[in-house]
Amino acid sequence: MWFRSKPGKHGRPQSTPTKNIEPARLQAESRLQRARLPVDLLQPGMRVVKLDRPWTEVPVLFQGFTLATDSEARVLRQYCNWVLVEDEEIRLMPVLDQIPSLKQRTNEPLAETRALREEMPRAAQAWSRTHQFIEQTIRNIEQHNDLQLETARPLIRDCVNSVKANASAMLWLARIKDRDSYTAEHCLRVAIFTVAFARFVGLPDDELEVAGLCGLLHDIGKLKVPDRILNKPGPLTPEEYAVMQEHTILGHQLLLQDPGLDRIISDVTLHHHERMDGQGYPGRLNEYQISRFARLVAIVDAYDAMTSDRCYRDAISPAEAARMLYRNRGDQFDADLVEAFIRLIGIYPPGSLVELNTGEIALVISTHPARKLRPKVEILLNADKRPLTPQVIDLGKQTTEGNTVREIHAPLPDGAYDVSLQERIRQLMAKPDDNAS
Repeated sequence: MWFRSKPGKHGRPQSTPTKNIEPARLQAESRLQRARLPVDLLQPGMRVVKLDRPWTEVPVLFQGFTLATDSEARVLRQYCNWVLVEDEEIRLMPVLDQIPSLKQRTNEPLAETRALREEMPRAAQAWSRTHQFIEQTIRNIEQHNDLQLETARPLIRDCVNSVKANASAMLWLARIKDRDSYTAEHCLRVAIFTVAFARFVGLPDDELEVAGLCGLLHDIGKLKVPDRILNKPGPLTPEEYAVMQEHTILGHQLLLQDPGLDRIISDVTLHHHERMDGQGYPGRLNEYQISRFARLVAIVDAYDAMTSDRCYRDAISPAEAARMLYRNRGDQFDADLVEAFIRLIGIYPPGSLVELNTGEIALVISTHPARKLRPKVEILLNADKRPLTPQVIDLGKQTTEGNTVREIHAPLPDGAYDVSLQERIRQLMAKPDDNAS
């Protein structure tokens, strides 16, 4: 039999004990709790009461609001690392239990749905079309034409789809570099690495496109820097360096002219040279003022710049670039993101040419975060340096029974022993190869 609850002394109904509901659960449901939560765990219904930065630096309407839409969560994921939320304890506790597993997600390699040889043609087409967009943008800026930045979105979407299918295809293409086309290729490489990096750290699929656009357009202001400074084959004077630094402001101003772009894209363009110790430019921002996406692109931008030949210096090796990022984590770059990026690219990034301890020559296909020195490779030359039918070996999954365990003996420059990454890509494009994956 059901009974109406009797009015209390203030006219409110008194609660009637129910045997079907545990008293502890009733108490938990009525108790609100506050918790510091990583932005990737935000859920609708949570009340956001504090950010890890001033409210005025994040494009939200109110200082304190109940999360109602995914677009609100997306903004917080782009700018913040954590927020303070308020919710019922019974709803909040299962979310807090996910934090340990959230920290472990960068220990697993990027998932693949297509083999490298299957994905390479689509990746090459997406790469080519996006490269053409950048070249057209350069011409438009030189000729003072209107920019057609909205055409970049479907191009980046194609790049995202390729990275989701098999990131190694795009990362192989990113290894082919032309010193004379640095600015255009740098923007494209940063876009690809940013998409892969954003996916690696667990950003939702619908945000990979925005992350890619941040990478693609981060240096657009350099297209307005005088060529005599941009491509000077020597050290810049203090006056020239000041002009070069203005590219962040110039790019920001260009992107503000397009109201259709997500605000985080212009934020990244302005702030990708800010540093955690407050010594960056143009604003010498404090650590808490630098958005999450700007921190992410800053790492990728620096890595690609260090590993690319420039008009005034030669590239350093990927391993040395990774060591420099690691040494500067916390001071210049976000420490957690640096460590995640190094786990993503490994010591021998996809497309690297290596010699094994057996004397065989191989190209690195993909890396594994937990096995940085033991990537998956495609062996192309035998111990006598003679071509053989390509053989794929995952160095991290070998058994010790019977055969010698293969290890990487040393990295090699592209073209060593007449093995070229570009030629191997051409072969994969020309015809299927059942032994490549």
